[in-house]
Order: sequence, then structure tokens, then C-alpha cells
Amino acid sequence: MVSVADVTSSITKTLTLEGEEIAKLTKTLDSEQITKLIDIIVNRKGNILLTGCGTSAMAAKKTMHTLNVIGVPAFFLSPADATNGSLGAVGANDTVIIITKGGTTRELLAFTPNLQEKGCTIVTVTEKTESPLAKAADLVVYVHVDHEADTFNMLATTSTLGVIATFDAVAIAIMEISHFSKGQFLENHPSGDVGDRLKAHED
Repeated sequence: MVSVADVTSSITKTLTLEGEEIAKLTKTLDSEQITKLIDIIVNRKGNILLTGCGTSAMAAKKTMHTLNVIGVPAFFLSPADATNGSLGAVGANDTVIIITKGGTTRELLAFTPNLQEKGCTIVTVTEKTESPLAKAADLVVYVHVDHEADTFNMLATTSTLGVIATFDAVAIAIMEISHFSKGQFLENHPSGDVGDRLKAHED
């Protein structure tokens, strides 16, 4: 039978570790890199496309949604579809943000040369700044955590949260820089609890 005490201990340990790792990002994130990333997004001429594999893809999709909510046109570029025609959606004025922990994902490396040929801006978000995907980028954003939450230090947990938290911070900074209003928020998010609360507090 599952022990309540054991479950409580495990959950507490995991959430505590994850919280500590997220807090460390304030010391390890490079402010110049983040500023350049925000400048690229704010002054974009085209679309923002995000890509990644596995849990990095999940972080990319979450970031895509957050950017859309604050009025930044963002789309997910499937690595599998990219090499089978979807690269046609990428233009020279676009920015492709590659999320990859190790920077050696073959599915992403398969179309990186094509992105370079198109002349778009490539941003790689990774823990490995000397990796092939980092070297192919115009901007590298270093996001690092010391420990994943599982016993083996292998399951993509805190590292994924670290990327998501970083882009949450980027999105909020963009909201502040662009003076994003509640009215704009409501235009983009009219439904759900968020929409209801925005309608209740319209200026």
C-alpha cells in the first residue's frame, strides 16, 4: 500500500528542488543575452517560430502560446514536418528559436543549414553553448539547471521548467516594455476565467 508519508516526502522534495533551481536562474542567466533576445522579438519584422524535440517541444509550444497572448505572432515548427516541406513557412525576416538541452538533436540539426540559407535569425536556447546547434545560431541563450528532479538526474523536469520560466520572464518584460494593456489582453484572450476577470476589470 502506498504510504501517505512517503508520497508527501517525495512530493515535497521534488517541489522544493524545482523551486530552488528556478530561483538560481536569477544568478546564471546572462542579462545581455536576454536583452538581445527581447530586442529581437520586440523589433521583429516577421514571425517567431519555435522548435524543439521531446520535452523541449513542449516548452516551445508553451512559449508560443504565451507570446501569442501578448500579441507576438509565434508558431511551432515541427522538426519532422520542417524537413518535409514546412520550411517553406520560414522567411528571411523570421526568427527561429531552437530549444535544445544538449544542442546535438539530430532532427534539429537536419534542417539548421536550411535555416541559415534562408537568412532568418536563429536563436538557440541550450545548456551547451559549444554544441553544434549553438554554433549555428546568431544568438545563444544559456539556460542551465544543476539538477533534474528525479533520482537519476535524467528526467527532463527542472530543465524544462527553467526554459519555460525564462520565457515567462521574457514575455512579462515585453509586456512592460510595450505597455501591453488589459484591453489588448482581452482582445487576445476573451474566454475562460482570464477573459471573465479581464472583462470585470475593464478600464
